[in-house]
Amino acid sequence: MKYVSSSMLALLAALISAVPGKAQSATDNYPARPIKVVVPLSPGTTTDIVARIFAERLSQMLEQSVIVENKQGAGGTLAAKAVATAAADGYTLALVNSQHSINPAVYKTLPYRTLEDFDAVALVAESPSTVVVAPQLGVRSIGEFIAYAKKHPNEINYASSGIGSQTHLAGAHFATEAGISMVHVPYRDSSVVVSDMITNRAQATFVPPGFLLGQINDGKLLALAVTSREGIASPFKAPSVNETAIPGYEYNTWFGFLSPAGVPAPILNKLARALEAIAAEPATKQKLEALGITPRSRKLQDFQAYIKADVEKQSLIVKAAGLTPH
Repeated sequence: MKYVSSSMLALLAALISAVPGKAQSATDNYPARPIKVVVPLSPGTTTDIVARIFAERLSQMLEQSVIVENKQGAGGTLAAKAVATAAADGYTLALVNSQHSINPAVYKTLPYRTLEDFDAVALVAESPSTVVVAPQLGVRSIGEFIAYAKKHPNEINYASSGIGSQTHLAGAHFATEAGISMVHVPYRDSSVVVSDMITNRAQATFVPPGFLLGQINDGKLLALAVTSREGIASPFKAPSVNETAIPGYEYNTWFGFLSPAGVPAPILNKLARALEAIAAEPATKQKLEALGITPRSRKLQDFQAYIKADVEKQSLIVKAAGLTPH
């Protein structure tokens, strides 16, 4: 047996003890530099606003800069890929909406795995769609809208932000549940949706409450109902489809934070706790409700299970809408 000096043993012990110390330091000192939140939509959209509300407070709570980066395109898949392939160190997050769970059903292939390549950090908010119509259509309630559509099949053009988008599926799902037929008209430019709605080129759209807020408040467009279980009182007053036309109907958009898969558990826990606390703050609630958005809270494994269930739900809605993956 070879002799090992006491100095050599001391050196080996120091090296072994140093390894866990470094790993512990990396999580204890988190965040030691700015955090980036990637948003799959352009500035000023509802998802972007939600991201900025939470990023501002997260920066204050963690005493570190939190930067929002907009990376729109390809139905949110460009942003998702950027996050999925980022370092799993807690410094890159995504703020996504329900489109994330829709995309597996509308794209033949994705440049990432929807569930396996991300850690679900926290669901933070939820928003209904609003059934918005042009006044020229001559209806003033959701019941009148459904009755008109049944009497005039395929005469209502409804606008969306693109084939397979959340606004497309909100309209398609409504049509299925209401037993009506409408013509889907996808748009690339949201400003054209506004002008076409006002001029009656498109007669309906299914969008978050904050999207056409100015036109609704000015009376240029009419908000007939929302797709949450109950009606809303802010930013405008509207009943729910469930309460007034189709009992049991509900179709909401969720907003939540994801990270690349493999972020150390202490960092994930720190982020999840902070985001949950922000969602519970009265100031956050006030800001979100001004957009017709409700704070919600699910974190980590609960949120991961929620996404998995929503992927399955959205797949059924896509099939019912007659869409084939592209």
